[in-house]
Amino acid sequence: MSSELNSFLKQGFDALNRGALDEAGEACRTAIQFAPDSPQAHFLVGLVALETSERALAHRAFKSVIKLDRDHAAAWAHLARLNSSEGRVAQAELALRETRRIKPRDPMVLDLIGTVLSQLGEYEAAKAFFARANTTAPKQPQYMMNLANNLVFLGEIDTAAAIFRDVIALQPNSPQAHWGLANAVKAVDDRHIKQMQKLLQPNRRNPRGLGFLNYAIGKENEDLGNWSEAFDAFAAGAKARRTTVEYDEAAEIEMFAALKSLFTSEWLSRCSPGHPDKSPIFVLGQPRTGTTLIERIITSHSQVHSAGELQQFGLAIRRLTAHENPKRFSVELFRGAADLDPRKVGETYLQTAARMRGRTPRFVDKLPVNYLNIPLILAALPNARIVHLVRDPMDACFASFKQLFADAYLHSYDQQEMARHHARYRDLMAYFHQAFPGRIIDVSYEDTARDLEPNARALIERLGLPWEDACLNFHESREGVATASAVQVREPAHTRSIGRWRRYERQLEPMRSALAQQGIAISE
Repeated sequence: MSSELNSFLKQGFDALNRGALDEAGEACRTAIQFAPDSPQAHFLVGLVALETSERALAHRAFKSVIKLDRDHAAAWAHLARLNSSEGRVAQAELALRETRRIKPRDPMVLDLIGTVLSQLGEYEAAKAFFARANTTAPKQPQYMMNLANNLVFLGEIDTAAAIFRDVIALQPNSPQAHWGLANAVKAVDDRHIKQMQKLLQPNRRNPRGLGFLNYAIGKENEDLGNWSEAFDAFAAGAKARRTTVEYDEAAEIEMFAALKSLFTSEWLSRCSPGHPDKSPIFVLGQPRTGTTLIERIITSHSQVHSAGELQQFGLAIRRLTAHENPKRFSVELFRGAADLDPRKVGETYLQTAARMRGRTPRFVDKLPVNYLNIPLILAALPNARIVHLVRDPMDACFASFKQLFADAYLHSYDQQEMARHHARYRDLMAYFHQAFPGRIIDVSYEDTARDLEPNARALIERLGLPWEDACLNFHESREGVATASAVQVREPAHTRSIGRWRRYERQLEPMRSALAQQGIAISE
């Protein structure tokens, strides 16, 4: 019986490794029928479910594994990751505690634990696990990449760059490693650009790889002042990336309209009292508009902790509405949210954010897209502060267009889609200011970058905090930064990005025209 079971499991794992998910799923069913009490059979079910995005099934499968084998460290680690990514921080920590009890040596498990700790904002602890994974299984690009990315978050840029180079030496056609290296260091010559250009043809049928390579080539050409070549690469990267994402603009239009009709000043006045906690400070707006700069200024204050880009508020809404649509935001989600008990929303958010908020009186949640949740934040946490970044529309749109994101901001890979989204965002923010006057603190990226001290002082005062000179030395902080700005915020405020779009004025005419059609004037 054991021999037959092992044969079924081998077929399943082999199929999973090849990406043959239907075959792997069939092997799972056979193995479970043959041996319903086999931990490895249930573990295989969980792995296949992760690959097919059936998160609930994966969760059940890994729970079955640990019921059958309480010392199955990999199942505990996967449960920790599922729980952390869905905002169940307490359950994630319990699962991590079990892995510490077991003391795993499997590098895959060590690497997975590091990933979970990163999701929880524990970058130093994550570094230790990533390092152990690399020590246990040296010269494995996957583990090396995770360690290097972690070091970028921690500001250990030189070491991270060395690891990216080591990955490239082991695996020359590693688009993500080339992209990581390009973003970690400033190019001083075109040698790496030429190396990456040779990989474009071999990756012609790999749009994700083309995305990484072209964005990296664009970034290094910008470093060298090769503006035309930089834009051609950014455009090629965006075109490749656009083929890999599904952006439903019609659904976004409907959702933005629903936000304005649902969340009125009358709606807020009818809401029952929210949670009185005044510790959260939400820094939000469009990505690449200076949210990380402002967050670093605020969290350099001794009374404020950086909690990072928390998903917790949105997850609290999803949990309390029992919303199961895999899309992060939808009309149905906000309709359900409008009827929630605000205090319950606030309590759920604070409970699930407790692990990441630190021990200071105040903390910053810097998730840009929380701008969609502004009315719900005002209801659930009426004493929280909301800081909204404002940036020149062309600079804001271009900064997103030339950035390769993970799985967010799907509108950013087409100039006109980017512009139309930005116009909707600006219209929505204008409405929120009108409906909820005085509740949102606007901060200009340009004003802050050009004249840091008076603008920083004004912001700290509006947050009700006493002034501290450390707020001007944010670039000296050793706190982790898990955003695309992780390298940039290690230097003082600068104005290099202001008006950068004008380097590409001719190529960005589709973006400028689309903004103008939406009534957004571009300053001369």
